[in-house]
Amino acid sequence: MCGIVGIFSIVGSVEQARDKALRMATKIRHRGPDWSGIYSDEKAILAHERLSIVDVEHGAQPLFDKLNGNALAVNGEIYNHMLLRKKLKKEHLWQTKSDCEVILYLYDEYGSDLLNMLNGMFAFILYDKQKGTYFIARDHIGIIPLYVGWDDQGTFYVASEMKALNDYCTQIQEFPPGHYLMGKGTGNDFVKCYKPPWAEKIPTKKLVLSDLKNALETSVKGQMMSDVPYGVLISGGLDSSLIASIASKYRKKRVESGDKEEAWWPRLHSFAVGLADSSDLKYAKKVADYIGTVHHEIIFTIQEGFDAVSDVIYHLETFDVTTIRAATPMYLMARKIKSMGIKMVLSGEGADEVFGGYLYFHKAPNEQEFYEETVRKLFLLSKYDCLRANKATAAWGVETRVPFLDREFLDFAMNFDPKEKMCSDDKIEKYVLRKAFEGYIPDEILWRQKEQFSDGVGYGWIDYLKQHAESTVTDEMMANAKIRFPTQTPTSKEEYYYRKIFDSYFVSPSAALTVPVGPTIACSTPTAFRWSKEFAKNADPSGRSVKKHRHTIDEKQK
Repeated sequence: MCGIVGIFSIVGSVEQARDKALRMATKIRHRGPDWSGIYSDEKAILAHERLSIVDVEHGAQPLFDKLNGNALAVNGEIYNHMLLRKKLKKEHLWQTKSDCEVILYLYDEYGSDLLNMLNGMFAFILYDKQKGTYFIARDHIGIIPLYVGWDDQGTFYVASEMKALNDYCTQIQEFPPGHYLMGKGTGNDFVKCYKPPWAEKIPTKKLVLSDLKNALETSVKGQMMSDVPYGVLISGGLDSSLIASIASKYRKKRVESGDKEEAWWPRLHSFAVGLADSSDLKYAKKVADYIGTVHHEIIFTIQEGFDAVSDVIYHLETFDVTTIRAATPMYLMARKIKSMGIKMVLSGEGADEVFGGYLYFHKAPNEQEFYEETVRKLFLLSKYDCLRANKATAAWGVETRVPFLDREFLDFAMNFDPKEKMCSDDKIEKYVLRKAFEGYIPDEILWRQKEQFSDGVGYGWIDYLKQHAESTVTDEMMANAKIRFPTQTPTSKEEYYYRKIFDSYFVSPSAALTVPVGPTIACSTPTAFRWSKEFAKNADPSGRSVKKHRHTIDEKQK
């Protein structure tokens, strides 16, 4: 994980703009504490804060194309970079074994078409020196954060996190996932480049469970690319446990060598977080024992969690209630992980969106509406789970990878008949995923019903947050919330409490517009998602949990 900064359409002194870029970069140095780099000329400035994971010795950025002078700053990982090297037709002056350098030369040969060749998670800024133009892009789902901003003189800024823009920009917005910008102006003509066919047409292909198993294993194995120690997160639920199990299967060989060399780090470490009474800790330990990891439990107190909330809001740049509840334990865990020398972890985010794993999917009336809701939620992830997973760990210089959101895995998992994913009173959510991986984890976890992360870490955590907000935010304050917060007005006392902290950090009125408020399960068309209204009264604002749906899984069903 890294931090990137870009400044274009520079007004005034280049030297002053360069100094500004350096100050901006310090705001996001937590994302990349290993090295700093900067490029500047009269038209553009690129700054980079590096977390070194691939080619630790030589991969410092910005990277340069020595033949044409182009400069590149990347935050992310390109998992198929070795394959992409073979697609290049020209001779290039390679300087590193970094997975990111290939972007420079793909741009030289393919232009913006390179984006549909990349399989990875990324946000990057490329400066074309000869043309005096920029090329800025963000990955397909928005796994990696990116923001843009403008000051009152028209200078255009780009940064990994809003905090780098906060002191200089009068207007800030999220760079939309799956889009790019190319040009030399003020940077507001986003071009959509990620247009998967499955997002437009409901698939009818029949699922083969062995193909599902192979697709996920390929994704996990490809994302084990690392020259530094890495680990796995285990929440005790299905998704993270499966990722951890697959990683343990391939941990003894170095995937970069095609399994021909012994792994640099053969012992796989796993991590779980929770209060002392957490159900997640109990189940995570069972998974770890089953797959043979070196397991670590991070136990926190409610007071420790609450003391961290303000820092969590600063790092996550959100006041979304569910995100903050879940991110705080993850933030505390990431600090412990970093203290052990681990720089990358694999996690299970995305499975619920792909497979309809949230409990309210039981209310979907047909496969079309079920499928449209999975697509809709996938394209909201940059504001919720991707934001949480990335920023909660990047706060301590740890990179989180999410194999369920791998571009090639999505192309498989979103391209079979959604009817096979649907759940019911006698069919548990994510049934096909569970069935495909029988034997990989203990049955009691494989068939365990979903529990929200912020619940599984210990129910007292959420109760405390609610009670504190109730005692701090008065009814009168809520009645006047629209006056104090005319945009993105909080809809609950807990959200009001978080919004106050958010506004103390982020002064631009437009910063709050990057955070959705209210029930995001609302229908996006007059006919779609009628069933979500029935669910809404039992849901949290993000639509990610619902009152327990009871059902029994017997041996025949398995």
